[in-house]
Amino acid sequence: MRFKNNTRQLKKSIQGLRSFKDSLPKDIKKTIIKRAYIYSQIIDNWKHIAGNDIFKVCFPKSFKNLSSLGIKRLNIMVKKGHELDVEYSRKVIIDRINTFFGYEFVNNIRIIPFEDKNEKFKKNKNKEMIKSKFIQKISSIKNDKIKDSLFELGKLIKEK
Repeated sequence: MRFKNNTRQLKKSIQGLRSFKDSLPKDIKKTIIKRAYIYSQIIDNWKHIAGNDIFKVCFPKSFKNLSSLGIKRLNIMVKKGHELDVEYSRKVIIDRINTFFGYEFVNNIRIIPFEDKNEKFKKNKNKEMIKSKFIQKISSIKNDKIKDSLFELGKLIKEK
């Protein structure tokens, strides 16, 4: 990439490929960076903000700032069956987020339920993998100590 000074224009132009970030207007760049930073702060500190019980059953999906209406809404994905727990702790979550940022960042939370099918499949896959593939490979090991420790490790993985 090479910088070129155009004598007919006030701005410098860049020859070659430009990154997407450089091609955006400055006003849009500032809002995107600000929203992305704040949303990433919420995601990074979600366990601290929500608490351990709520952290296990939900996560933040997106943040909507409707400035014309004065609504600052955080959308939260919640596992089905745990909506009531999150509903009761909605005010606590809003207070914790606002105290975390030091100003009124969120004034509404929208709860979006989802079905967590992945956990069921993960558990079944882990059990099947240990039963079929690894038992044959472990039984072919000649050292008894290693063989026993691998079987115990497989049992621990099954329990989780």
